[in-house]
Amino acid sequence: MYYREPLTKEEIRAHAAHYENSNPAVYCGTYAKYNNGSLYGMWIDLSTFDEYADFIKFCNRLHADEADAELMFQDYEHYPSQWYCESCMGEATFDKIKEYANLSEEKREAYEAYLSNWDEGTLEDFEERYEGKYESPEDFAEYLCEECGYFKNLPQWLQCCIDYSAVWRSLDTGGDYTEVDGYIFRA
Repeated sequence: MYYREPLTKEEIRAHAAHYENSNPAVYCGTYAKYNNGSLYGMWIDLSTFDEYADFIKFCNRLHADEADAELMFQDYEHYPSQWYCESCMGEATFDKIKEYANLSEEKREAYEAYLSNWDEGTLEDFEERYEGKYESPEDFAEYLCEECGYFKNLPQWLQCCIDYSAVWRSLDTGGDYTEVDGYIFRA
């Protein structure tokens, strides 16, 4: 779609990505410019848009000098690599990135660990499976035993004898839980 109306300086400032924050961003150029040796484009902060259509309109207006700009997202930052696509950021991906942007930094790291194990996991799936971050899987095994009340009638001296490495191995190999970079997930 051709937009003759170029962006104003205020619009550019409002949507420009800033290196000092961790908002998801893409660098938007065009294939025509790239093929003609130009990297002209802009780092765009995706969290500044409420709707996908507004984001695409902004990108097209950024390249208002082209009759039919074929957008090229040449780079990305601060969102999972599984969602990056040079030429096809669709509305579903945009919506996932917006959800991701609303997570705390700790939850973002956990979600990325989750995605490294479950490629197509939704944020909902992540929330259901995420158990937390632990120093070690053995620490989680001990926590789980305590939370389940297994120590209620067990003398303190006997609690010290439990092999939490073995408990974790049983949880992991049994397919109940998995650990990724210190994050524990229900399988």
